[in-house]
Amino acid sequence: EGLIRLLAQTFPDCNTHEVSEAAAAMNAVWSRSWDLVILDLSLPGRSGLELLKEMRSARPGLPVVVVTFHPEERFSVRALRAGASAYLPKHASADVMVQTFKQVLSGGCFITPRAGEIMAANLKSDFEKPLHEKLSDREYDIFSRLGQGETVGEIAVSLNLSVKTISTYRARIINKTGLRNNAAVAQYAIRNHLVD
Repeated sequence: EGLIRLLAQTFPDCNTHEVSEAAAAMNAVWSRSWDLVILDLSLPGRSGLELLKEMRSARPGLPVVVVTFHPEERFSVRALRAGASAYLPKHASADVMVQTFKQVLSGGCFITPRAGEIMAANLKSDFEKPLHEKLSDREYDIFSRLGQGETVGEIAVSLNLSVKTISTYRARIINKTGLRNNAAVAQYAIRNHLVD
């Protein structure tokens, strides 16, 4: 609601449409020619990063600004790689949000200073990269959920996948990171500020 008010104040002639889950978001993207999508990564039904990639594939010229409560350390680089034009934490000031929307609508991109630092750190060679940067987006999503203490069964329900599929992803995560079990994943995620 705050974002809709901010958009109405900044762009008086704008039309907005709000959805609360991933399938409705894709239907909305297909239904009209939008100037901008503001996307949260936490939507029921599927990973926000997967949804972002699908949006960019369906409408390559459509700018997407990710506005989310997830800290920049967790998803900013992945979101930008997936095609986001900007990544903002929900606590960003109204001025920063307005600046971002205007810049993106004019064809540019926007990154916060913190996201810039994270991106610069990610330019290091592979052997210097943190363990979690070796994971695919889906593996990272499951890794994050394991790090927050979710069980394989809970993750399966949340992502609408089978327990066997989640167990396979978990095995890949263990193999790629060398972390022995869920407790080690949780300790690593806490130590590296990857969980809320």
